[in-house]
Amino acid sequence: MDVDAYNSAHRAAWERLEYLSTRRKLTGAEADELVMLYRRTSQQLARVQSHCPEPELIAGLSALLARARGRVLGTRADTWQEIGRFCTHRFPAALYRAWPWWVGTAVVFLLVSVGSAVWVDRFDSARAVLGIPADNTYLTAPGGAFETYYSEHPQGAFAAQVWTNNVWVAAMALFTGVLVLPALSLLFMNALNLGVTAGLMADAGRLGPFFGFILPHGTLELTAVFVAGGAGLKLGWTLIDPGRLSRLDAVARQGRATATVALGLVGVLLLCGCIEGFVTPSPLVAPVRVAIGFAAEALFLVYVFGVGRRAVLEQRAAPPTGR
Repeated sequence: MDVDAYNSAHRAAWERLEYLSTRRKLTGAEADELVMLYRRTSQQLARVQSHCPEPELIAGLSALLARARGRVLGTRADTWQEIGRFCTHRFPAALYRAWPWWVGTAVVFLLVSVGSAVWVDRFDSARAVLGIPADNTYLTAPGGAFETYYSEHPQGAFAAQVWTNNVWVAAMALFTGVLVLPALSLLFMNALNLGVTAGLMADAGRLGPFFGFILPHGTLELTAVFVAGGAGLKLGWTLIDPGRLSRLDAVARQGRATATVALGLVGVLLLCGCIEGFVTPSPLVAPVRVAIGFAAEALFLVYVFGVGRRAVLEQRAAPPTGR
């Protein structure tokens, strides 16, 4: 099956079904048309699943049919049911489909961070190039700026501030990805800043406290940034290489997946903000704080590669609704 041709041939009918599904009032003729389009789209979804299991097209048609089904049956979608489906199917599936992009982003990001940390720690020339002052004790000393940053504000206010900032960074990485270079620049600067701080702390002999304060929240927080950056770059690459679809259709489809990732990351970053606001500056010993951060990261990875993979497989194998 030529997916591009199939998509172009039936796009108008799908858009009509979308329009009728969202109208508040329908005439008798429009109601009949809605039922007819619903049945026809169900058959088309079955054909796509059988002959060309294109994940994004299947997901889009499934969502369209779910909305139309509520209108055909005269029922309203339950809000909590929709939220539950988002958390158990749409968001994890979008994360799983994009994993090669955000894992690749993570590898490059960490290589830049480690490389810049080693450079700053071992070579004095790095400080001259980067414009770093020779005396950094205000930052690296016990009780210095690096440590007090996590405890100088009330925990609740600090958690909210961190959450807001992280959401902004993730949103920038996501939606500048369509232009590619701005997203790469943003990710590079964040990787460089992390590496420089690590290098300065290592030079001061305080790499242990650095990891003790960074890892509790930073493990999951950086993963969220990697996901945002990877999803954004995938959107940008879709604009460059739309594959078998038209460029407009390909970008629109990937844009919906990117928006799903953006919405889901708000919740992930809220958890990161709570960990950074309440766990990182807590009196718990460093190994316990780090263990909490690693546990949150492990749960996220299980969510992606367990729940997300299962959701993708279900979308490919499930029979169409309404047949």
